[in-house]
Amino acid sequence: MLKDKVIIVTGAGQGIGRGIAEKLAAEGATVVVSDINETTAKETAAAIGGLGVQTDVTSPESVAAAVEQVRAQFGRIDALVNNAGWDKAGPFVESDRADWDRVVQINLYGVLNTCREVLPVMVEQGFGSVVTIASDAGRVGSSGEAVYSAAKGGVIAFTKSIARELARNTVNANVVCPGPADTALFASLGGDNPKLREALTKAIPFRRLAQPSDIANVVAFLASDEAAYVTGQTVSVSGGLTMS
Repeated sequence: MLKDKVIIVTGAGQGIGRGIAEKLAAEGATVVVSDINETTAKETAAAIGGLGVQTDVTSPESVAAAVEQVRAQFGRIDALVNNAGWDKAGPFVESDRADWDRVVQINLYGVLNTCREVLPVMVEQGFGSVVTIASDAGRVGSSGEAVYSAAKGGVIAFTKSIARELARNTVNANVVCPGPADTALFASLGGDNPKLREALTKAIPFRRLAQPSDIANVVAFLASDEAAYVTGQTVSVSGGLTMS
């Protein structure tokens, strides 16, 4: 389905990003594993036969260098998966402005930075696909994640805008919104609390948290030629927790 495609996945060293990288590689893609942690980037890349690149998505210079490396080595970029993200949970009225900045820099500016470097490449090629991992928090809000929700809501709106702008260049752009997923990030936000896990599981119609593979399967479709006529869409992968 993705044979010979060159795909960049940000934040792919672990969690959902690694699951996405593994799925894309299994479908035949050459995956560029981008992560701020060089060790996990290279470990994941080695495991799937891809290229590991240390990248800080909050740094335009770091992103530009990574994209140039990919272009020099492969000559093109078929798809970009914006997955890098970070959150710190807590009531908004008790939140710290420094945390606001970090949440917005990684979750929103990270997407802007990567798209600003990759989209001109796709326009020049006359083809390409962008899949951005947002969150259902950006669609419906989430208690304790106000700034994260705002950043992810911004990502959704941005993606719809670039989908409109770049359709004439045969570049499509879509968003995948996971619900609660069984990852290290979720655990760090309180997901390792058995009571919270049980409550969330009961609230999800499928009665389980998402696994990275659940999100990866949808990303693989949206990054493929089979989704060539799909653009500007937001797909919730939440086991039915949110519906619209």
